[in-house]
Amino acid sequence: MLSRRAFSTALASGLALPFAHPSWAQSGQDIRNAVQTMSQLHSIQVRRGDDLLVSEAPRGPGLDRQANIKSCSKSIVALLLGTSISRGEIANVDARLGDVAPGLIPGGADTGVADITMEDLVTLRAGLERTSGANYGGWVSSGNWVADALSRPMIAKPGARMLYSTGSTHVLGAALTEATGASLLALVRARLGDPMGFDVPPWTRDPQGYYLGGNEMALTPRAMLKLALLMRDQGAFDGRQIVARDWIDASITPRARSPYSGMSYGYGWFLTRSGYVLARGYGGQVIAAHSRRGLAIAITSDPTQPARSGGYFGDLVRLLDGPVLNLA
Repeated sequence: MLSRRAFSTALASGLALPFAHPSWAQSGQDIRNAVQTMSQLHSIQVRRGDDLLVSEAPRGPGLDRQANIKSCSKSIVALLLGTSISRGEIANVDARLGDVAPGLIPGGADTGVADITMEDLVTLRAGLERTSGANYGGWVSSGNWVADALSRPMIAKPGARMLYSTGSTHVLGAALTEATGASLLALVRARLGDPMGFDVPPWTRDPQGYYLGGNEMALTPRAMLKLALLMRDQGAFDGRQIVARDWIDASITPRARSPYSGMSYGYGWFLTRSGYVLARGYGGQVIAAHSRRGLAIAITSDPTQPARSGGYFGDLVRLLDGPVLNLA
């Protein structure tokens, strides 16, 4: 059997692998070529089973320094919701905001806000006007991010269509803090970082002190790969169940569809037609898993450049669907 070191050396040197599957060598070369030509890409790691097949960081801060994972944070907040439900801190996904954290609801909010459920928030179907896109700057300039998000007009029935909004995930994060009595930082450290062996530094907080749910969290690319393994292995990591398997199963069940990429969306995770479960962050930050093929992938990119579905992010999806899948 080809050792990890020998395989990685062969990939790095571009040598043919006469006793390996021919598509592996070709796919490894295709990935190396992509790394060189995709100028926004900072790092890529691909693990199949227990083997790290690709580990490249030609740009950016490298694999061991924190990178801003942008909206991949939404997927992590979704995992924390699962841990809170498993611990009985929140009854279930149908729990109403008015029951979980009534103090978050501002006076004058639409009467339907109290009935928004945890599922509505985690699937980005709260029905409220978006705080993302053109509205983002005004939202984070407000004096109370939670109240601003919840005071916006109801433009769709909660639970109906997906309205991509960081404000929804921020409200969810604040609700988790109220339900557990712990900050989002404390929760992600205690329930993911510490048991999986990675650090989570403090990140942006709103004027009321709630950590921003859905953006600006920073992790090393190696930590991102650990989270990809968690999703690949149904919530387990290094032989320990970190997140309940039934929550992972529920998370990867389609609940909504993105009007931008066309991808399905579960509990905080995008779902592709080719079988990937992935977190996606601005600029091209990706945490991806393909359980059937035994793959876990982490990609970091320039966080200051856009990565649209018709542009760089589309290139990343083609890389995942082509050379990366061919490694399995």
